[in-house]
Amino acid sequence: MNTLTLADGRRLAYRDAGQGPLLVLLHGWAQSSAAFSEVIPELARDFRVLAPDLRGHGYSAPAEGYGLDDFATDVRGLVESLGLDTFALGGWSLGGQVALRLAQAMPERIGRLLLIATTPRFTTCADWHQGLPAAQVRTLSRNAQRAYEKTLGDFFNMQFGAGEISRERYLRILNFAVRAGRLPDLDAALGGLQTLQEADLRAQLGAIACPTLVVHGREDRIVPVAAGRFLAQAISAARWCELAEAGHAPFLSRPEQTLNLWREFLQ
Repeated sequence: MNTLTLADGRRLAYRDAGQGPLLVLLHGWAQSSAAFSEVIPELARDFRVLAPDLRGHGYSAPAEGYGLDDFATDVRGLVESLGLDTFALGGWSLGGQVALRLAQAMPERIGRLLLIATTPRFTTCADWHQGLPAAQVRTLSRNAQRAYEKTLGDFFNMQFGAGEISRERYLRILNFAVRAGRLPDLDAALGGLQTLQEADLRAQLGAIACPTLVVHGREDRIVPVAAGRFLAQAISAARWCELAEAGHAPFLSRPEQTLNLWREFLQ
């Protein structure tokens, strides 16, 4: 792991591998860059891959705020500190929402946008039914405060559909994607949940003009596939890819298929 000291003195940890065109990958809620540790060596054959731990997650220091703009500011600080120009940006789940925010904030820098299991709005409301009920997210928050590790473990189980992967594969993923990293700071986890509960990016999707690939598993139990379809329709230059029999983390359950899709799009 590499570390960067941000302008406010906080530590931002990140993985840096490979050479070539730059690809920045952003992980999901309650995860870390360790989630990408299996695919990074493969991608590093063709790209320079940067994968930061979002603030309060993994080995990055906690902070005051955990809104999309807060996460995006740290990622922007990393890119600018390394003197990087244009780059491709990929985000998974919450990381996808951060990627959408960055695509709006610095469109001249992002050449291609890759969205994995991403939604413009995580919770349901009167005019949005492609999400989780807000009450379910509030329950998740309460459970995290009562039994933190069990709650995160139960949520991790939801990444995969029934029968999507073998028990052996599940344990292997658990080892490199979770146990090899660090659980997020509790305040960061709760702050991230609040952001998921409140953020609504639907009105801003029309401003995204860069080529975009939206990848979504048909059996996603966390972000309904209909939310991904909405994204692909709302972003003018988007291409839609729906993976049958895949859940919320297709790069973990279908790594070879997912990597081929990413490479084709990014190259």
